[in-house]
Amino acid sequence: MYTTGNITKNTLAMVLAGGRGERLSPITVNRSKPSVPFGGKYKIIDFVLSNLFNSGVRKAYVLTQYQAYSLKKHIKESWGKWTGLGEFYDTLSPETSSMGEQWYRGTADAIYQAMHFIEQADVDCVAIFGGDHIYKMDISQMVMYHRMNKADLTIAALEVAPEEASRFGVLCVDDEFRVKTFVEKPKHPEPVPGRATCFASMGNYIFSKSVLIDMLHQGRKRFEDLDFGKHLIPMMLDEGKKVFAYSFFDNTIPGMEPHERGYWKDVGTLDTYYEANMDLISVSPQLNLYNYQWPILTNQGNLPPAKTVFDSNGRRGQNLDSLVCGGCVTSGSVVRRSILGPSCRVNSYATVEDSILFENVEIGRHAKIRKAIIDDNICIPEGMEIGYDLEEDRNRGCLVTESGIVVVTK
Repeated sequence: MYTTGNITKNTLAMVLAGGRGERLSPITVNRSKPSVPFGGKYKIIDFVLSNLFNSGVRKAYVLTQYQAYSLKKHIKESWGKWTGLGEFYDTLSPETSSMGEQWYRGTADAIYQAMHFIEQADVDCVAIFGGDHIYKMDISQMVMYHRMNKADLTIAALEVAPEEASRFGVLCVDDEFRVKTFVEKPKHPEPVPGRATCFASMGNYIFSKSVLIDMLHQGRKRFEDLDFGKHLIPMMLDEGKKVFAYSFFDNTIPGMEPHERGYWKDVGTLDTYYEANMDLISVSPQLNLYNYQWPILTNQGNLPPAKTVFDSNGRRGQNLDSLVCGGCVTSGSVVRRSILGPSCRVNSYATVEDSILFENVEIGRHAKIRKAIIDDNICIPEGMEIGYDLEEDRNRGCLVTESGIVVVTK
């Protein structure tokens, strides 16, 4: 495993993982967005935590809030076991990080409520990252860039076309990438000097510890709903603090192929979530899960290998162009261009195509599933068809997206 622990040894990470993920409803009714499954066996939170771990950041607090039970359980059963001797990956909720037991009212307010954990840490940098995006990043390169510039704050930035930039907070920078202004969702975004693109904030920050503590105290006196984009960053720019943009496109990881550079997905809607998952089963996906120099880590579980059963005409177990997790049994059935989470079973004469099955889903005999997302622990009855008659699917209580994806939940 590739690590850069010397660079990030004095860095503490705070991961913001309390998002409701309302646009991913109904699959976020009983779980927060960071604990939504992705790529079969992973959770969305695993991507930022793997980036931190592989970058040598071994001190991390995950700040939870909405529907936090499954996320806390996942952290405890996996990430919480892999550290020791002063290293940790631990969860904090509002009741453990605040005397007032108040829910977080803004991104910076969440950090403010965990202030004493930062103050007690023997570090000089604090990495504040979101927990609900899919990407790979060597965070040590951003920390090194922060230190080289002697910055107070470094903001990770995506290069996006001007027509896309209006969806983001946009960083206006000089030739040295020092941030001059920060504008939320501007109608006429300013491009990066000498380029046709704009810098969009990824919501990932490296702060110098002392500056962060000072700015949080100042900001909390002025704003109850203290937020980095709305309040803290503009305050720092007004005070003339050294704020720099770090281009995510310049970040590289070991084993990266050219087509992987700059990959970052929000997966904030059911359609983008489905598309990002489906990209994983293409011949050369932009997100490579098989790069062992930069592994995506998760709770592996204690499951037997995936298995296919029967090999006779009309009853042949086949998994084609698919990702199939441990514990799955494809029994005399056909799975095409799909992702099967752990411990799924597809029974004889059934077909599953272009679909995502979460953990422990069972598909009954002769059932036909097409272009669907099926939640944990659901059993599809024998002979049922999903994804063929969308009106019938709606009548059953399923949600159907604009692009025709059928979402099946309890």
